[in-house]
Amino acid sequence: MEGRAPRPGVPVRGSESGRPVMAVLDLLGRRWTMRILWELSQTPAGFRELQRRCERMSSSVLSTRLDELTEARLLALREGGYDLTPLGRDLVEALNPLDAWSRRWATEMDSTSQENPD
Repeated sequence: MEGRAPRPGVPVRGSESGRPVMAVLDLLGRRWTMRILWELSQTPAGFRELQRRCERMSSSVLSTRLDELTEARLLALREGGYDLTPLGRDLVEALNPLDAWSRRWATEMDSTSQENPD
């Protein structure tokens, strides 16, 4: 259910198993979640600055996502604004191999489209 952070051990969208990986995939698959994590991995930000960086997403969606990510213990509100927790930094680090793979995929797709122009 959107608005509450998925939790390991609890059924989530698309899976009744409660497996931790399914909970994190549910959370990461929510609109704007990955962008918020990316922006905060660069530097902490307050609400308005984060909204500006995220191409002016609606304040209600940003508020919901920040609440979910905070509940999931990936973000914390500190004096300088929202920032990744150590667990949040670990998650961003864990996504680096996926980023590297996606770049290889993009290169492969580009070379394939140049070989077979439609």
